[in-house]
Amino acid sequence: MALPVSAHAQEAARTEPLAIATRGGPQRFDVEVMRNDAERARGLMFRRSMAPNHGMLFDFERVEPVAMWMKNTYLPLDMLFIRADGTVARVAADTEPLSTATILSGEPVLAVLELNAGTAARLGIRPGDRVDHPLFRKGR
Repeated sequence: MALPVSAHAQEAARTEPLAIATRGGPQRFDVEVMRNDAERARGLMFRRSMAPNHGMLFDFERVEPVAMWMKNTYLPLDMLFIRADGTVARVAADTEPLSTATILSGEPVLAVLELNAGTAARLGIRPGDRVDHPLFRKGR
């Protein structure tokens, strides 16, 4: 007998391709995209693992300064703050799980990409690298 799949697990299965052009070549990920306030508020809270090539992209729908936190988030993460043109503005590496400290974008951004902690350093992802995803294409 098959057990029902929770709504949360079903949501986790819906991903979109995203690539980051780095000096070492393109790095590809499958990302869940959070497009509304409820999704953005939940984010990766309460999850205990994330596949190495997965991430979560937060679409803030407008360019503005952004503040993130790790409340109820058990996974250490790298946060990439991304401008509307798709360039990485800032990398906040190895954020502290369960912390309520704010992590600031440092400038107005359109989105934040969360990856497993250490991914940015391991793959050489730096400010100025370009993210390829429909969110950052003209005519959005």
